[in-house]
Amino acid sequence: MSPEINLADLEAQHRALEREISDAMKHPSTDDVIIVELKRRKLHVKDEMSRLRHRLH
Repeated sequence: MSPEINLADLEAQHRALEREISDAMKHPSTDDVIIVELKRRKLHVKDEMSRLRHRLH
């Protein structure tokens, strides 16, 4: 898989996690632990995107 395709996949994952976090925060019954885990996953994806961008340039 080319780095550009991988980066596009990571960006799509990041956007999906943003939507998932937003949706979870709208529901008062959502456990805070779930939101924290989603945010942790989003940060991990963001870090991976940064590393990949750094290797591309």
